[in-house]
Amino acid sequence: MPAPTNPFKKALKEGKTQIGCWVSLANPYTTEMMGTAGFDWLLIDNEHSPNDLRSTMQQLQVLEASDSHVIVRVPLGETWIIKQMLDAGAQSILVPMVESAEQARELVRDVTYPPKGRRGVGYSLARASRFSGIPDYGQTADAEICLLVQVENRAGLAALDEILAVEGIDGVFIGPADLAADMGHMGDMHHPDVQKAIMDAIRRIRAAGKAPGILATQEGMTKDAFDAGAQFVAVGADSLLLVGAARALAQKWMG
Repeated sequence: MPAPTNPFKKALKEGKTQIGCWVSLANPYTTEMMGTAGFDWLLIDNEHSPNDLRSTMQQLQVLEASDSHVIVRVPLGETWIIKQMLDAGAQSILVPMVESAEQARELVRDVTYPPKGRRGVGYSLARASRFSGIPDYGQTADAEICLLVQVENRAGLAALDEILAVEGIDGVFIGPADLAADMGHMGDMHHPDVQKAIMDAIRRIRAAGKAPGILATQEGMTKDAFDAGAQFVAVGADSLLLVGAARALAQKWMG
């Protein structure tokens, strides 16, 4: 019995567009709600949200009943946290602030079992193998892990072509807010220079045969990203949806 097929990775390989949403409230109940919305994928954020291994695992559990595939963004590209998230059952990992091909190669090794990689072989005890319920997990898991790297500053853009040449990288996600800040436009990801850099990067990623991704919550930027070739696009975030609706309701009735 092999590891479960990763439908998100399969869709990217087939060139299909995948629409997603950020999940940042760090609560399994609200995440379960998001799982009923119908998105292709949901991202559990461990970088800018109060998540940890346990809260992430709880959200992975409640989303098993959903058709939305789960991506987990780790807080940083460290072997230990990637190992834990994979063993907890994540099949798709997004790593922030990747700036070089060497860093990308290290991440490929982190998500790959020996002899090619260095992922710890403890799957018999882990949720990922259904606690030894998938006897062939160790032999088949590598093919179903999706590794996404986040390029979000000028150093990353300068090294983009080298990063794209790294075997084992499935997609590259452009971080618009960090990129804008690094380019001297803090809080203004819609600055023409920033938008030009983003859309050029998306086109380069797609031309290299990798899947381009981005978080774009404003319709104009979302459409531009699709036109440039983006394949996995987050079009919202649970926290923004909640606070936006709450403020609109308060404004309606309270003035």
